[in-house]
Amino acid sequence: MPRKPAAPDAPHSAERFHEDRATYTVRSSQPDIETGVQAIRDMVKVLKPNPGVYRMLDGRGEVLYVGKARALKNRVTNYTQINNLTNRLQRMVSQTRSMEIITTNSEAEALLLEAQLIKRFRPPYNVLLRDDKSFPFILLRADHDFPRIMKHRGARKAKGNYYGPFASAGSVNTTINALQKLFLLRSCTDSFFSRRDRPCLLYQIKRCSAPCVGRIDQEGYAALTRQAKDFLAGKSSAVQRQIEEEMQQAAEALDFESAAMLRDRLRAATFIQGSQAINAEGVGNADVFALAAKGGHVAVQGFFIRGGQNWGHRAFFPRHTKDMDEDEVLAGVLAQFYEEVPPPRTILVDRELSDRALLEDAFCQIAEHKVEISVPQRGDRLKLINQASRNAVEALDRRMAESGTQAKIMRELTEFFELAEVPARIETYDNSHIQGAQAVGAMVVAGPEGFIKNQYRKFNIKTAQTNDDFGMMREVMTRRFSRAMKEDPDRDQADKGVSIWPDLVLLDGGKGQMSAAQDTLEELGIEDVPMIGVAKGPHHGREGREVFHFPDGREKTLPVNSPVLFYLQRLRDEAHRYAIGAHRAKRSRAISASPLDEIPGIGPSRKRALLLHFGTAGKVRAASLDDLKRTPGISVAVAQTIFDFYHPNG
Repeated sequence: MPRKPAAPDAPHSAERFHEDRATYTVRSSQPDIETGVQAIRDMVKVLKPNPGVYRMLDGRGEVLYVGKARALKNRVTNYTQINNLTNRLQRMVSQTRSMEIITTNSEAEALLLEAQLIKRFRPPYNVLLRDDKSFPFILLRADHDFPRIMKHRGARKAKGNYYGPFASAGSVNTTINALQKLFLLRSCTDSFFSRRDRPCLLYQIKRCSAPCVGRIDQEGYAALTRQAKDFLAGKSSAVQRQIEEEMQQAAEALDFESAAMLRDRLRAATFIQGSQAINAEGVGNADVFALAAKGGHVAVQGFFIRGGQNWGHRAFFPRHTKDMDEDEVLAGVLAQFYEEVPPPRTILVDRELSDRALLEDAFCQIAEHKVEISVPQRGDRLKLINQASRNAVEALDRRMAESGTQAKIMRELTEFFELAEVPARIETYDNSHIQGAQAVGAMVVAGPEGFIKNQYRKFNIKTAQTNDDFGMMREVMTRRFSRAMKEDPDRDQADKGVSIWPDLVLLDGGKGQMSAAQDTLEELGIEDVPMIGVAKGPHHGREGREVFHFPDGREKTLPVNSPVLFYLQRLRDEAHRYAIGAHRAKRSRAISASPLDEIPGIGPSRKRALLLHFGTAGKVRAASLDDLKRTPGISVAVAQTIFDFYHPNG
């Protein structure tokens, strides 16, 4: 039976929307455009001209497309007019076998929900941003007498002031380091802070005022915190003038040590301002976006300006943009970007957007303040747009040049491995363990645009014997391809560009691993997955001597300066890195594990109570039933469960 996608009931959607939800499903199995049109017509019969979001589903229940509408009935009806649709939309309709509808209170709510669902389902016919990590922020916490400054990602649950987004973790780290020199705020955790009895190294190198050991009182630290807030809010000139005045007063009072410290702080402020590659003075809080398109490819350049300071820039390369208007692509990028990042009061773009008013309304609901989207015509803001446009063109040129080089590498790889066509999905496998302990198998996935990290998988080895590398490979292959046969036995997901079947499998190992993997796939009845073993050759310590083992027993090598070889080494090294990381995480969990974890019904609080009372897990095991009953926090029934676990025979 086809799998039906889960309804969009994530916690944040419940908080943001109060939609009237209604879901209708009409299913059919004929793979042609007439069947798709009929499924849509059947849906139109029950629709009303209300705002909402619709999802196109294929015969397996997978989401093809997510769209919004001011009037659902009118918008969905358009998909039945085949001659008016682009080739892209005709392909989508031909795959559509059912639809699901969510009605909302307004079109703005529909826009926000659409962006949320696109991010969740990543449909093949929507404009998509790459599924990267969330953008980093600087957090100045407010839940401690001596607030901590720190880097933050994810949900903003901690109490405090958030500043961002920053374009990368590197830009956040650089800014925090400079802010530490400027304001001497602590960055340590609360537990580290509470344990100190003497200043740490950060105090010695003048990056912290050491409030942990009383080198500064609460009032003095609060003054530094206020200055930091003013500086991050854009009042940097006022903060600099204040520090200059304090430095002058210290010098006149012959307090040269304090004057020297204030001089160093002033230099840090000058460094932060001097490191701004973009002149954003007078702009306040704004994001700047410009789009460049060439040869069917699109790049969107974003600048993030807060308090008149440039907090970095990022180039986005949205996918699935063919046959779409450029303003529609940019609007889709903005909607998805601000689904995660709080919008500033001003968003500058390089072109008029047909959905500008709708986007402004939706962003106002997210930010809870007025948001304006504008196209600058003159002055400093126009200079910012022009600079963003130049960066977008340059980013796209670099991307296309890299893509051209990558395409050439992939063609040469295809020829070297004697494949029928250029692989769209390459899976690389590696195992990691220490003498068989905490064994883990790892799979990394690469596509035309690089590594696809949300497709990575790790396999905790369960059945293979200790130190049996070949057995581990058999177990990993069995679990991986058994699941593929269950989820996509006909391999028809490739039509949507999201096939879970690899076009090439690379194994970190030689003939033994190759033979183990071959035997496993043959037992599963799979004979058409190309497979290559990558061994390090006779000189294991020398890069470039890799030997590639083919299923028929042949061995081939590549020149040491071959771009294909470098690419394959990157794939192998990424698999090795991922396997080592998974193994270390598993080993760390094993080290911190307790024998008490095996007892049913014993959670963290009861385990803590037992260890506090008895001292060690061994003493818990040796305890009598009466002693267990006397443990604070342990009931008579739980005490009996623990005693029976260790004494099954009474």
